[in-house]
Amino acid sequence: MTGPGTLVPQVPPARVAPADPAAADSRVAVLLVEDDDGDALLVEETLRDSGLAVRLTRARSLAEARRELSGEHGPPAECVLLDLHLPDARGLDAVGQVLEMSPRAAVVVLTGLAEEGVGLAAVAAGAQDYLIKGVFEPTVLARSVRYAVQRRQIEQAAVALEAGRMRAQENSRLERGLLPSPLLHGAGVQVVSRYEPSRALGLLSGDFYDVVEAPDGTVHAVIGDVSGHGPDEAALGVCLRVAWRSFTLAGVTGTDVCELMQKVLVAERTGSEIFATVTTVELPPGMAKAEVVRAGHPPLLLRDPAGVRLVETAVGPALGLLPEGHRHWREDHVDLPPAGGLALFTDGLFEGRVSADGKRLGEEGLLALARRNAGRPAEEFVTALISQTRALSADHGGHSDDVALLHLEWNEQK
Repeated sequence: MTGPGTLVPQVPPARVAPADPAAADSRVAVLLVEDDDGDALLVEETLRDSGLAVRLTRARSLAEARRELSGEHGPPAECVLLDLHLPDARGLDAVGQVLEMSPRAAVVVLTGLAEEGVGLAAVAAGAQDYLIKGVFEPTVLARSVRYAVQRRQIEQAAVALEAGRMRAQENSRLERGLLPSPLLHGAGVQVVSRYEPSRALGLLSGDFYDVVEAPDGTVHAVIGDVSGHGPDEAALGVCLRVAWRSFTLAGVTGTDVCELMQKVLVAERTGSEIFATVTTVELPPGMAKAEVVRAGHPPLLLRDPAGVRLVETAVGPALGLLPEGHRHWREDHVDLPPAGGLALFTDGLFEGRVSADGKRLGEEGLLALARRNAGRPAEEFVTALISQTRALSADHGGHSDDVALLHLEWNEQK
């Protein structure tokens, strides 16, 4: 308490620092939020006597604390020593506001001797500890700050682990929807597939594929890529993949299935700018030719005993770019060798940067890699394309988009 004639110490933002400047990085950043200059001086002196290496900053109100915790004036505090009687906040409201301002900082509440119950309530509300003013010793204050910071770090690590666990579960659910098992009855076509999320996200996004066999023995395949990244795009990819399988098993094929998939996309997308590229392939019994429909999607790789070539077929706009009610796509066909394979892929496979000047691998670069690995079996061929394109872009950002690769192989029909 102060009265007339009492000399009130004017405490500037205090800095309790180690003597060795090289040790500055090891200091604990502490923000003292205290409007009483006498109490603030007491805390500063107690910290100095404790021997704890800190970088102490003071705020006299929550408004000042907000500026300090914003990070504009340096690294944000690891620990906040918080008085519960401030000009602009009192009690648990002050605790809640500080936790909202700086969710990663530990909070140690400073209370009066008669307010121990309030201190306990503050801990229940999210603070890591409480201390009674005028009672704690230097070692007690130092231990409280260290333990509060450690407890907060442990809490944050637990939150991160739980978020990782939830992400893994979400990835698993999305993977089951985006990357189903082929529905094949015969042994005429062998399927090899790979999916690799982009390095930046590490999360499945909107690429999808599927393979089913109709009752007449025709093998139908699809590969698609929803624009954008994230769980919304992945969910839309799942929706389109399931829609394609349902329509195909119901006997809808070719351009008709693209028309219906566009209706689904327009109905389910979260924004009018979202679109999807798609390629569908039909391999009829006998494998003499493949019927192909492309909606804005990259070309195909055709493998035969002579090597690998890039196959361009008729291509229409991506789904969702043009109004419904107009037939934008047409079927095209590819003559097939008696034994060979078709590789369908999304653009993430060839859009990675492969040089410091930003040059991308491109379709021709991908074709060169495919020809280099032409003699490999299907599993090795697919693995080589993924690993080698990844290696080429590793020093320039890696695969910046998801990569899906679907390989269909057949042998000479007897």
